[in-house]
Amino acid sequence: MTTSDDEYDGEGGAPEPQLLLWSVFLAEATQSFKSAGFENPEIDARRIVERASGFEGSEFPRGLEEPATEKAVRHFGDMVQRRLNEEPLQYVCGVWGFRSLDLMVDNRVLIPRPETEVVVGVAIEELEKCLVGGRKLVADLGTGSGAIGLSIAVETENTEVVLTDISPDALQVARANLAGLGSLGTRVTIHQGSWFEALPEEYRRSFSLIVSNPPYVSSGEVDTLPANVKKWEPHQALVSGKKGTEFLEIVVDEAGEWLCQSGSLVLEMAPHHTSEISERMQEKGYTEVQIFEDLTDRRRGVRGIWNS
Repeated sequence: MTTSDDEYDGEGGAPEPQLLLWSVFLAEATQSFKSAGFENPEIDARRIVERASGFEGSEFPRGLEEPATEKAVRHFGDMVQRRLNEEPLQYVCGVWGFRSLDLMVDNRVLIPRPETEVVVGVAIEELEKCLVGGRKLVADLGTGSGAIGLSIAVETENTEVVLTDISPDALQVARANLAGLGSLGTRVTIHQGSWFEALPEEYRRSFSLIVSNPPYVSSGEVDTLPANVKKWEPHQALVSGKKGTEFLEIVVDEAGEWLCQSGSLVLEMAPHHTSEISERMQEKGYTEVQIFEDLTDRRRGVRGIWNS
């Protein structure tokens, strides 16, 4: 791309193209998103320019005064068009922050959300209460991008984390994110399969913590989901069944066979499922069962300790 006031090379030859600054492209993207009626056009534009330019965080203001290369401009243009087609910003950028991690995300996995960051915090609290000495074993069932389990691996010591998912596509994303952990990734293993069927038999009654953010949208609630969620995020990772609690019930009912004495179960779910699942956990023999809230003070999940 060139400006309208190209400069000559001083030797009578053809003019040398003058590359535009990233500030020009930021303004262009912002205006495009405003015209399209986006809710946060400035944020969308900034994130796309950050990704295309490579100038992120504190380097962004300085990067705006740098010229954009032709290759980067092509990438920028592609991302802007994808966003104008209403693809979620997280998928457009391809990388999204989750707690301390920058996770690869695309439409093979759910977009990591702030409420799930709270679930990780609760899970770590439970893990710290565990009475088992030495290395602690953790399972993240239905891991998707690996957001929960990989965060636990990074933020705790003496833990071994097992990630499972029924989707081979999701596990490709999880493996890519695992590779980004470097040496910390040596404490993480991945198994494909449906819930506890994915786990090796030798892990029975060995887990200090089982955590999961399973699909919990009922089939009747699908039409109430935001349009971009229905169109772009994987249906398999969203919808459980007619009730919305089918997978939550499987985890609650079977986790006792895999948790060690005083091991913890932490589950994310819809606010209207928390009372039912809390009661079910108590009926199955869990103690200290508590409903916890997310950052918006909505009921977001249930935790409990296995003592049967």
